[in-house]
Amino acid sequence: MKKYELPDELMFLRNSKAEQKVSSASMKNKVVVLTGATSGVGLETLKQLAKGHANIVMVVRNLKKAEEVRNSILSMIDVSIDIVIADFSRLDQVRHAARIILEKYPKIDVLINCAGLHSTKATYTPEGFETVFFVNHLASFIFTQLLLERLIQSAPSRILHINSEGHRFNGLDIHDIHWKKRHYTGLRGYGASKTAQLLTMWEVHDQLKNSGVTINAMHPGDVRSSIGSNNGWLYRIFSKLVIQPMLKDPKISGEAIYYLVADPQMENISGKFFHLTVEEKPAKHAMDRTLGKQVYDLSIELTGLSK
Repeated sequence: MKKYELPDELMFLRNSKAEQKVSSASMKNKVVVLTGATSGVGLETLKQLAKGHANIVMVVRNLKKAEEVRNSILSMIDVSIDIVIADFSRLDQVRHAARIILEKYPKIDVLINCAGLHSTKATYTPEGFETVFFVNHLASFIFTQLLLERLIQSAPSRILHINSEGHRFNGLDIHDIHWKKRHYTGLRGYGASKTAQLLTMWEVHDQLKNSGVTINAMHPGDVRSSIGSNNGWLYRIFSKLVIQPMLKDPKISGEAIYYLVADPQMENISGKFFHLTVEEKPAKHAMDRTLGKQVYDLSIELTGLSK
């Protein structure tokens, strides 16, 4: 019987069931900066990094929750875990977190941008950015840019964006980034933010050639997480009763992320999108390099980096 291949747009269906790679590589003496580290995918990543004996910098919003997570891990593993407080829906706090890290850490071996948000309706940050677009794209964009020189100085080093198959929903309109002219939907707002992150990643990848720094993005699998918990009671009930029971243990996400940032096989791999640990082709609109340059320039302008 003839075997039919799925089109590129649907390969994520097969990749989600594929056998995934894991790594036992040590990260001892490696400084890893991890955002969104207190729940879901970020928490599982933190656990894997601790098992690998990395020196971890948790960038989190809630100090009390972060301390509880850190104490729980330290009760089992003797590892270095520092906490930096920053609300990644605030531009000034993202800048402040980067400044603290640059002052304290003379080297950064790995940056994992894991902080993320999903909202069923448009909300806005104090600076006027649409919140999902800011948290999922602009915050990780400026955070990476501010730490980039230190990562280059620390090469070989790695950057990993926790992206999503949700980028396939698109929704990106460079002339209406903040959804002031269009009807906002949660899926398209989320898709726009993840599309922007991918588009700018290709640009950063080109800039980093021959620097010893790699940058990749990955979908962390269809796993249980707290993303979307900021939405109303109806969404939360639907998620608890319908969505969450169908999802997998987020441990697989932590293992996949650890492979991508720690394993020697990934040392020179850059500018790729992975479904867990399987390389995958993103949606066509997320590979539009002309649009990518425009989104990159706009992101520089919106975050004040052009100044």
